[in-house]
Amino acid sequence: MIKVESLTKKYGGFTAVDDVSFTAQPGRVTGFLGPNGAGKSTTMRIMVGLTPASSGHAEIAGRRYADLPNPGLEVGVLLDASAQHAGRTGREILTIAAQTMGLPKGRVDAMLERVSLTPTEANRRVRNYSLGMRQRLGIATALLGDPAVLILDEPANGLDPAGIRWMRDLLRGYADQGGTVLLSSHLLHEIEVIADDLVVIGQGRIVAGGTKAELLAAAGTLVRTRDLPTLSRALVAADLHFVESTGALRVEADPDVVGEVALAAGVALTELRSADGAGLEEMFLELTAETQRDQKSEGVAA
Repeated sequence: MIKVESLTKKYGGFTAVDDVSFTAQPGRVTGFLGPNGAGKSTTMRIMVGLTPASSGHAEIAGRRYADLPNPGLEVGVLLDASAQHAGRTGREILTIAAQTMGLPKGRVDAMLERVSLTPTEANRRVRNYSLGMRQRLGIATALLGDPAVLILDEPANGLDPAGIRWMRDLLRGYADQGGTVLLSSHLLHEIEVIADDLVVIGQGRIVAGGTKAELLAAAGTLVRTRDLPTLSRALVAADLHFVESTGALRVEADPDVVGEVALAAGVALTELRSADGAGLEEMFLELTAETQRDQKSEGVAA
């Protein structure tokens, strides 16, 4: 299990990570979501000992990353696929990592096959790799020691649709076999298909968290009518909170409750359904609105 407690990181007067706490459970994929610059990468770097925390701590299997005797056998990490040594071949990078962990040479070939890097590609220098190939090599390195935990920062960057599907299937199978997966992204659709649990961060603080089902339920009901003013007044009178969303209303209540309010008000509905992924996306955008680049003229550092 990954356990993060009251994690804070300050750079001078700027707080990049602000009292962040969450857990990632074995056998589940936890999606770590937030806009660019929200604090995802900083949090992950602290978790694996690359950046010191100002306060708080993170544990993996009950210990700090720095206290693990052979980290690669317990935690697979991919934080930046472009950080690999450009002058070495993919095979060389994996071979050095295997030697560092005390693994047999055969493990290298097994990982190259698992991430679908051909022998020709494996013997090519990384400077000649596409970003998608670097991502596959990074995932191979993370999986090399057969760890119980994976920590991956934006692993879908550079992958084509087939590659994204491959990655999802690989990580889903990994979690189904009991592994713990923490997967970050600034794009909801990359994660919602595979994630069991979601943690949403904005401006360095956790703004929402729970299972995907819980957050979908919280997304409420989507309702459309040609008489929005009358329905809006009826919802206010019934003390139901709602927001307007692309010509419809998203109401924080079950569909049957909303339908009863509309019936009592004599409003004909053209659509009434539980908010699905679209509702979850709207909620994500609302929760993180202050850090969305198109909502704010100045971004913040990741």
